[in-house]
Amino acid sequence: MSRTTDLVWFKSSYSSAQGDSCVEVAVTEQAVHVRDSKDVTRPAFAVGCDGWSRFVRYVAGE
Repeated sequence: MSRTTDLVWFKSSYSSAQGDSCVEVAVTEQAVHVRDSKDVTRPAFAVGCDGWSRFVRYVAGE
């Protein structure tokens, strides 16, 4: 698994310019990593790609 410092992080295009209340994600072949954009020193967590897909479908109401 990749070290979180080696990952390329992305913030949602829906995030405001102030960066408040956002998460960032970094995608690898094995997992989607998630962290708090307001405090990137906190530990990130990772979820498998299948689990992330299920989460996104749930949030989208599918």
